[in-house]
Amino acid sequence: MQHNVLILDFGSQYTQLIARRVRELNIFCEIFPYNHFPDDLSSYKAVILGGSPFSVRGEDAPHPDLSQIRGKLPMLAVCYGAQYLAHFSGGEVAASNTREYGRANLSYIKEDEVFFEGVSENSQVWMSHSDSVKALPTNGIKLASTHDVEYAAYKIEGETTYAIQYHPEVFHSTDGSKMLENFLVKIAQVPQNFTPNAFVEEMVAELKEKVKDDKVVLGLSGGVDSTVAAVLLHQAIGKNLYCIFVNNGLLRKNEFQSVLDQYKGMGLNVKGVDSGDRFLSELAGVSDPETKRKIIGRVFIEVFDDESHLIEDVKWLAQGTIYPDVIESVSVKGPSATIKSHHNVGGLPDYMKLKIVEPLRMLFKDEVRRVGATLGIDPELLGRHPFPGPGLSIRILGDITPEKVQILQDVDKVFIDGLKSWGLYDKVWQAGAILLPVNSVGVMGDERTYEKVVALRAVESTDGMTADWVHLPYDFLMKVSNDIINKVKGVNRVVYDISSKPPATIEWE
Repeated sequence: MQHNVLILDFGSQYTQLIARRVRELNIFCEIFPYNHFPDDLSSYKAVILGGSPFSVRGEDAPHPDLSQIRGKLPMLAVCYGAQYLAHFSGGEVAASNTREYGRANLSYIKEDEVFFEGVSENSQVWMSHSDSVKALPTNGIKLASTHDVEYAAYKIEGETTYAIQYHPEVFHSTDGSKMLENFLVKIAQVPQNFTPNAFVEEMVAELKEKVKDDKVVLGLSGGVDSTVAAVLLHQAIGKNLYCIFVNNGLLRKNEFQSVLDQYKGMGLNVKGVDSGDRFLSELAGVSDPETKRKIIGRVFIEVFDDESHLIEDVKWLAQGTIYPDVIESVSVKGPSATIKSHHNVGGLPDYMKLKIVEPLRMLFKDEVRRVGATLGIDPELLGRHPFPGPGLSIRILGDITPEKVQILQDVDKVFIDGLKSWGLYDKVWQAGAILLPVNSVGVMGDERTYEKVVALRAVESTDGMTADWVHLPYDFLMKVSNDIINKVKGVNRVVYDISSKPPATIEWE
């Protein structure tokens, strides 16, 4: 993609949100670790320095090499970035008397400043730092203050360099998106040409050029990502795409056949492979979440290796990897810590000769859905909730047995069917049930029971990077709880998860 915005990651939990806000402006951007970004910056039109949990005054402070950026490309330094520019460019950064965290309001804005066009005084911003700029860097000009922070925003005279000590990307900064738009569009003059139509045209052309007449095998899951990837590839290479849907024994109830039925009529060449026993055998006795993920990833690849040998001269393995998978799987000193490994990120083992193609690798979830709509995919399929690649294995806490899988499948079906019948399914971004590794005492009829506990989880989100729990009606929760306990043998207690992300993740493992 041309006209990129480069975002340097210093480890802030908000870095991904900066990218989301930039993409919402129809501007393509990429996140790179501060110490490992492209040497060739000729295609970039602007750079954003993110925040960081580190202090610029600390010995372990991240030090980016800005020699090819500062003064050469428009640059916006956010929070840590603003303090870094001040501390190492003739200014002063000192510890704040109190940690400046949370809502603040702009009390001063420099007149006739493009960066603040359309932003009124008293506009709310979100602070998150324990240091503060006490003196501006050489040639610094104050642009804005809050009641507690004199240099909330500044620019460097003679450069297209701007710095702010608050986070414009978070919801609590009410005019944050406007400030990003002012910087990127009005100041840096970055074209707003990243649209679903443009992506489809460019990606189809790129796939034709990359794959040519080679054969590609793709793992379908029935979800949005793999389906959109399949249709994109189908447009590019047609009959040379071979789709395989693997039953890993950890799908939702009756999902294997229903997904195969779903793809009939879409023009895709799909083969179903029932490998449930193979996966469950490998997972027997394993409780560690990361180990479970890795086993599923390995067996998944082994199944594909077996199946690919049945296709003559197949050269590529396509995957529905999306950008949050990539971001969450990156872990180097400084940038965002790995939260969990992803079964479809990290490449293939040496013995497997297939090359990887990932047409959605740079898209967030909501962008994948918009691309799917552009491709004419059924809205009901595009509206389907995300489902984890490792399936129910990461919703069964502890070891996995066929009996536990059946219990959770039955519970999940009651929950999802209930959401649909009550008209709640499309109001939820993702929902599912979790089988807990504890039993609880209950009473059914005149008998004392000691059976499983399940947790229900329903969240609202845009792309899964952040999420909040859904306030489902009490009447619904009461009904679905009763249905689960009465219809699913082995469960006598139902709880509802009211944790947000962060600090919790959407999945429990």
